[in-house]
Amino acid sequence: MIGKVSAKYAFRSLLRHPRRAILSMIGVGIGCAMALLAASWMGGEAEMCIRAVAESGGGHVRVVPEKWPELREDKLRLVRWKEVLAEVKTLDGVKAAVVRARTNGLLAFGTRNAGVAVTGVDPEVEVVSSRLVSKGKIDGRYLRPDDRDSVVIGKILARRLDVELDDDLYVTLAGRDEIQSAMLRIVGIIETGSHDVDAMVCHVTLNDLERLTGYPGPGEISVLIEDYRRVEATRRELAKRVGPGNAVITWKEVNPGMAGNVEGDRAFTRVLVGMIVIVVSLGIASAQLSAVLERRTEFAILSALGMKSRQVIGLVVIEALVIGLGGAVIALALGGSLAHYLATEGVNLEAFMGEDFSFGEIILDPRMYGSFGIWLVWYALAVSVVATVTASIYPAWLATRVDPADALRAA
Repeated sequence: MIGKVSAKYAFRSLLRHPRRAILSMIGVGIGCAMALLAASWMGGEAEMCIRAVAESGGGHVRVVPEKWPELREDKLRLVRWKEVLAEVKTLDGVKAAVVRARTNGLLAFGTRNAGVAVTGVDPEVEVVSSRLVSKGKIDGRYLRPDDRDSVVIGKILARRLDVELDDDLYVTLAGRDEIQSAMLRIVGIIETGSHDVDAMVCHVTLNDLERLTGYPGPGEISVLIEDYRRVEATRRELAKRVGPGNAVITWKEVNPGMAGNVEGDRAFTRVLVGMIVIVVSLGIASAQLSAVLERRTEFAILSALGMKSRQVIGLVVIEALVIGLGGAVIALALGGSLAHYLATEGVNLEAFMGEDFSFGEIILDPRMYGSFGIWLVWYALAVSVVATVTASIYPAWLATRVDPADALRAA
């Protein structure tokens, strides 16, 4: 009964002043549309950055030797890596599992030399899972599983050494017992579009790296998953299966710099949305307060007729709730449309970043797409309803403080 009475008077009041109600809805809708667009942009940016880290070699989740997170030494190797790899492939949502090993080395050609991080790879998996290979332009070819004493390097590194395809590079690297060296034939030169990345790429087969260093097996298994939002769940599940001697980390531990950027952007989005809620709340509070002051006589009559304080509060809150729902619809029409455009067409980052789409060793996408989904509906409802209902608390309380005798006498 209380709800019916309050709702009846609330809708009657809104219909008596339709212009004010519509303007309030538009104000709420515009504010919430800005929040939707910001959330879509930041969500898309986070997804792009996480995918870039994963596909540039970091993986969404990575299995590493137990001491690697602390020491970060490339000579460490996985324990029972074949069993772990088999377990990884049985997990739901896993797109690829990439084995690699790394070591520092020195490449030389004539009197020129360059220090590099030599990466041992499984060519068949690397060519379809790494954006360095799949999106880069290759002069020559990439590695093959049966290659021996072959290497693929970046274009900038090739310029520094002044080498071409089929030239032989002299490589020196630290082995298990002593310094090792070998001659490697250049079978491919990669151009990714990133100066920093092209100056560091040096890939050999995992078998060659094992033979040269004396360290058996890979030093990591980088796991790519279908849904980046399941990173932590995948890490927990995999941690149960890898056994002692190995550890499971996420892309955040692999690349803390990029993780810091993503978390900073998320924090900025939360602050921005909070500011929008405050501004919208203040606007609605002002309108609601004016409405309450204009209706002092009405509230006095209702109180004199027996309406309880909680019914008066319900009346004002229901008015705010209706305005909030109307604002959410407008926000979805405006912000949802812009978010859909951002998700389908994207934004070309070339105008802001030039042609070098990289962050350290990470190759970014040249076009960023926003996040879009059913979550926009709940987000719009949450922001608009929270803003309007919160704004109605003080006006609702003030309405219960109206003294019927004073209000009727003033009228």
